[in-house]
Amino acid sequence: MPLTTVVSAFPLQVEQRHFKYREEMPLTANVLWKLEQGVVRTLTWNQEGTLITTGFWGAGDVVGQPLSSIKPYRIECLTKVEASILPSERWYPAWDAVLSHIQKAEEFLTIIQSQQVRDRLVQLLVWLSQKFGRQTERGRLIEIRLTHQELAEVINTSRVTITRLINELEREQAIARRQRYLILLDNQ
Repeated sequence: MPLTTVVSAFPLQVEQRHFKYREEMPLTANVLWKLEQGVVRTLTWNQEGTLITTGFWGAGDVVGQPLSSIKPYRIECLTKVEASILPSERWYPAWDAVLSHIQKAEEFLTIIQSQQVRDRLVQLLVWLSQKFGRQTERGRLIEIRLTHQELAEVINTSRVTITRLINELEREQAIARRQRYLILLDNQ
């Protein structure tokens, strides 16, 4: 029997893990995590201890230490998460997800480089609605709950500024709130 037949007859078992809200996913130099469900953010912090969000990732995305040269580096669960361990010998089949990771990181970088804080917030909300939103009768509901502090950390501003801008956007009917979720309203 050829070796390829033997290998395909015994596929590698993929270990799945479950993580709780706010739990950190473990980091290993030769392991990626494929997210099956849930949302995580990758982050680091500077010398002053300021958190810096480097991305938001959901079902189908791949995250892990091998995709980043940033130190310190952390993966924090923003919801309950189910993820599969992808050891290095399993990376090739996940290549599309790795490329998507790079593209989303670049999109994210362009958002946080906008000059005006309001523009950064609006662009971030649009990006989140495209990645984690679903269409409702009023607009796109962003299906992850982010605090004003977390939004502020992402776009490098204060929580007070985020609260003021969200209130302004709500008055202008650009967004609406449903419990602790935001809806990007359809322009009519």
